[in-house]
Amino acid sequence: MTSTSTFISDQQHKENLELQLSMSPQTLEQLYEYGVSSSQSLKLEYFYYTNEQNKALSLSEPLVSLGYTSEFRQLEDAPGIYLITGWSTPVQATSDKINEWTAYMCSLGFKHDCEFDGWGTNPEQ
Repeated sequence: MTSTSTFISDQQHKENLELQLSMSPQTLEQLYEYGVSSSQSLKLEYFYYTNEQNKALSLSEPLVSLGYTSEFRQLEDAPGIYLITGWSTPVQATSDKINEWTAYMCSLGFKHDCEFDGWGTNPEQ
């Protein structure tokens, strides 16, 4: 099945990568305020969007092969848009490790024409 339209352009990917890398340290600071320490490793919940089910499926496969959970569904309030979400394996809660992971997730998404929309976590794991 061939793609009908590109979901994320090269320029959008570059801008999104910059945005995600600027937001990760802020999220990490909030986690530190909740008592998370940089020596801890946390599972991270991730979010992607795309415009075709086959793209969501093609992204889910490498995520699952990394040991992550992954599921996707079409959004009810945005027909034709798919949300891909799941949980990573534990990532150390340091700026370096989180930014490395974030950059990887952005690149992996772009490779499958999906946009990485950030991450969250539960500090009580």
